[in-house]
Amino acid sequence: MRKNLGAKEILYPMPVLIIATYDENGNADAMNAAWGSIGDTAQVFICLSPEHKTVKNIMAKKAFTVSVGTKNQLAACDYVGIVSGNTESKKIEKSGFTVTKSEFVDAPVINELPYTLECKLISYDEKSCHLFGEIVNISADESILTDGKIDYKKLQPITYDPVNHYYIELGEVAGHAFKDGQKLK
Repeated sequence: MRKNLGAKEILYPMPVLIIATYDENGNADAMNAAWGSIGDTAQVFICLSPEHKTVKNIMAKKAFTVSVGTKNQLAACDYVGIVSGNTESKKIEKSGFTVTKSEFVDAPVINELPYTLECKLISYDEKSCHLFGEIVNISADESILTDGKIDYKKLQPITYDPVNHYYIELGEVAGHAFKDGQKLK
């Protein structure tokens, strides 16, 4: 028997996305966001409320990066989600993250997070909090590649459990996309 839980912001898995920006003075900032995904071909979608320093920076610079949170950097990823850049000017420094300026957009790449989408702002709607960015480059540290492809076991991405407030490491391969369903045709 099913139980109705009502309309809530619960979906599994929810990503742990670390959004990084520069402010008008060139200072790096980052925040943790779970409400995001690929929005279209070469586009990322993220739901961000306008009071975040990150949103203000995106609007000023028209650029941002999106990195995937990892098991090895879990505490730093959580920290940038619980501390506001509006009140803590040394947020990046205190997180332990270091940054390198993207070659493609006016935004920082977090060195400790090995997979990053480098994006230009397409649009932001303050009322709905919907932000769309054009993915102009994806950079991946060689340490997470196998045969030139991203290896999720090496990346060790984490997801967010919105019900129990856990971070969960992704598990084993369960099947093959575009293949396993063929037997039902």
